This record gives sequence, C-alpha cells and structure tokens, in this order.
Amino acid sequence: MTQPFTQDLLTQVGGPEWLTSKRRESLELFNTLDVPTEQVEAWKYTRVEVDFDQLRPHPKRERATDTAQLPASVRERLSRTDVGAFLVLDGPDVVYATELPAELTQKGVIFTDLKTAVEQHADKVQQYLYSVVPAEVPDDTTIAAPGTTPSKSPDPSEGKFSALAAALWTNGAFVYVPRGVEVELPLGSFRVMSEAGTYTATRTLVVAEENAQVTFIDEQDSEELPGTYAIGAVELVVKQGARVRYVSIQNWGKGVTHIQRQRGDVHRDATLNSLVVTMGGTLSRTEMQSYLRGQGSDSEMLALYFANEDQHFDHYTLQHHAAPHAHSDLLYKGVGDDRSVGVFSGMIKVDLGAQKTDAYQKHRTLMLSSEARNYSVPQLEINANDVRCSHGSTTGPVDGEQLFYLRSRGIHQELAEKMLVTAFLEDVLTRVPLKSVVEYIEGIIAQKVGAA
Repeated sequence: MTQPFTQDLLTQVGGPEWLTSKRRESLELFNTLDVPTEQVEAWKYTRVEVDFDQLRPHPKRERATDTAQLPASVRERLSRTDVGAFLVLDGPDVVYATELPAELTQKGVIFTDLKTAVEQHADKVQQYLYSVVPAEVPDDTTIAAPGTTPSKSPDPSEGKFSALAAALWTNGAFVYVPRGVEVELPLGSFRVMSEAGTYTATRTLVVAEENAQVTFIDEQDSEELPGTYAIGAVELVVKQGARVRYVSIQNWGKGVTHIQRQRGDVHRDATLNSLVVTMGGTLSRTEMQSYLRGQGSDSEMLALYFANEDQHFDHYTLQHHAAPHAHSDLLYKGVGDDRSVGVFSGMIKVDLGAQKTDAYQKHRTLMLSSEARNYSVPQLEINANDVRCSHGSTTGPVDGEQLFYLRSRGIHQELAEKMLVTAFLEDVLTRVPLKSVVEYIEGIIAQKVGAA
C-alpha cells in the first residue's frame, strides 16, 4: 500500500463543505487502495512506477494580462483555432480566459473554470460533479439473465487514480448548456504544465440538457518534464436528445505520465461523439467509456495514437449498452515505432433486456519496428439475444504491395512509408468535422512521421 497523502492537502485546494467532505472521502479511499499492477486484468500490460512521497503539487501561476504572456505552444494554437471561447490552465491555475459571446450567456449557457463554477453555480455543479466519474471505479457489471453469472466487478485498485483526481483536483473546465440551446462554435481548454517533478489533477464537467448541443476541445501540451504526472477526469452528461462532441488531444512532453478516465452518461435518443488523440508523454493511460443509459442512444468513439522511442500508450475502452435500440461504434488506429509499447483493451457489454443493440469495435495497429510491441484485447459480453455486435483487431507492418506500388512510381522507400502511415491514420480524421482540429493533429502526425 502506498504512503497516504495527508488531509492537509485538502486545505490547499479548498471549496465549500459539501465539496470538502467529498474530497475527504475520496482521499481516504485513495489511501486504502494499491496502485494497480499487472495482476489486475485491466492493467495487465501497464505498470505505473510512482513514489507518492516524492510528488509535490505543481506550483501556482499568476494570471496573464494578454496572450503574449502565454507559453509559445499555446500562442501557436490560439492563432489557428476556431473555438468560440477558451480557458488556458498552467498547472493548477487559470492563467487566461475569454468570455462567452453575449448571445450564449443570455440563453443561459455557462462556460467557466470549475473552481469558479463551484462558487457561482453551486447548484448545478453539486448535482452533476462525481455523478459520471466517481472516486471509486464504476461497477460496470453486466446485468445478466437469471441463473447465469454476471461479469466480474472491477478490481478496487482500478480506482486509485480516480480517487486521487476526485480528492485533489485544483481546477478544470465547466460547461453547461440549457435545454434546447445549440452552441455552434466549439469551446476549448488548453492545459499546460511547466514544472518537472510535480503533479496536477484536473477535471472537466460538460452538461448538455435535453436537446442541447455543444462541442468541447480539451488540449494538453508541455515541454519535456521528467517525473511529472497529469491526472485527469472527464464527465460528460448527455441528456435526452442532446448531442455532445468531445475531443481530447494529449501532446505532453517527454517524461510526463498521463492518466485520465473519460466517461459519458448518454440518455434516451442522445448522441456522444468522442475523439482521443495520444501523441505525447512517456506513459499514457486513457480510459474512454460510454454508458448508453437510454433507448436510442448513440456513441461514436474514435482514437488515434503514434508511439515512438520508449513511449507506452495504454487505451482501455468500454461500450456499455444498458438500454434497447442503442448504437455504438468504436474505431481505434495506432502506430508503433522504435521500442514503444501500445495496449488496447476494449469491451462491449450488453445488458439483459438491451435488445436491438447495434455495436461495433475495430482496432488496427501499424508496426514500423520489429522492436515495438502491441497488445490488443477486444472483448464481447452479451446478455441479450437480439443484437448485432462485432469486434476485431489487426496488427501488422506496412503493406508490402502498397509500398511496392509507390516505389514503382519512383517514390523512395522512406517517403513511401511516411505516406502510407499518414493515410493509415487519416481514416479516423475524415470522421471529425472540425477543420482546425484536424489540421493541428495532421501537423503532429507529420512531426512524428518525420521522426519515424
């Protein structure tokens, strides 16, 4: 068991009594749990080496008066983004923010940092905070038929980092869209860290009421930061008939360990489209889950990643169908080079009574090096008899025939391989209707391919 964090840390993050109480419970849970090891099925191929005694919170940062004071990487992104409003966080603090357009504010849309939201919109935050990603790991046991054995509940240690995020989050983003309101331009959050040997815990809470619509883009970036940890939680509440698009782009610098649990609660006839891009950091563990609570709900789960050098990327997904006539579609594509390690573990769960489920899961990995490793574990657990479910996984090198074709057209091998890698990942991006986001991701891919 790890050395406990003390309750003194809670005085540093603050908040009202209801939040402090929840933080206290979460910290107590954190201190009782072990760090998950390879003995835990969901963490079989990934081990996080962390000495909590040596960790210290990321130091506070002063607010910037204009964008010229922001990190260069953020300034570059802001020059090419099309978000309608955004937050910039450096470690635990908001260092820059823009206002929502007046017409959205008049319609009741709220977009602010989570710390401010706790102070100014306590009723809404208290209603939804921790409702989708609690401190403990959610018990996603399938509701099985009488006389049959339901799936095994998660190992409690899987909630170790969720408990830490629940206890010690310092800030993040809060989005609330009232019933029937459509936010046309995306909203965004740019998160950076600038101090090695520290940790940050952030939280994103997006709530779309009935028939509302919003897109949120969550970007993370830093320079090389040895021994640094970024712990996150993302809660997406998608009420009846609502549509939410969530994009996460992780481009931390070398030396950063990134651990984030993202979960959507999707109600009747609602749609959640999500994209997770993993390019940076030394070790990254991203959990992406959709709980299809309501009849007719829909979840699209997209991801792409490119691991090179000694990077270790682990993606764990869950498509949990709890209601009939729901649809989910997962497409993950990754590239492994050098001595990198890629892990994908994906589960489709269908509850008893979730008839007419329509669920798909596809994972494909392109290997550029014989030293790179990839582990893929697609899974199905079905307890309804009128469903259409499929899953599949492929792992292999660059296609020899495609490479030969390009070489026969006078393209030298290195350029031909780069073209094939770019085309392989582009398949995911064609499904993302956000031009500036796609261009940014393509730029990161180009840098990675150039180093391949």
